[in-house]
Amino acid sequence: MPQIKIHYLSDQIEKLRYIDGKSDWIDLRAAKTMELKAGEFAFIPLGVAMALPKGYEAHIAPRSSTFKNWGILQTNSVGVVDESFSGDGDEWKLPVYATRDCRIELNDRVAQFRIMEHQPPIEFLECEALGGPDRGGFGSTGKA
Repeated sequence: MPQIKIHYLSDQIEKLRYIDGKSDWIDLRAAKTMELKAGEFAFIPLGVAMALPKGYEAHIAPRSSTFKNWGILQTNSVGVVDESFSGDGDEWKLPVYATRDCRIELNDRVAQFRIMEHQPPIEFLECEALGGPDRGGFGSTGKA
């Protein structure tokens, strides 16, 4: 099992933990109370820095309730933190855009992350045809 060194930059947020039986994603919490006005961009500090093992990266995404609760969108859609971002001051932050006025309280669960191995090296092979079924394009559920 890989081990990850974690440095908490706030003693006011709950420690990271799995929610038993629900998911292998881990919640990230706001490390300070923030008030945002509609149309504002901000970085929400998440109160942690980590030293990920070589060959691993973290994928950070909003929780399913983040937009419903606060009307904020993660501006980079999904954040990727690789193992080079590993200093004591390399605090993870959530870049957000507010669609309405909101107040995010200290310790609110605003994001989640999981650790993934880096993609292995791949080679692209150019071809004239793929040979699979044509489902009708992007986002299609198939032809009737």
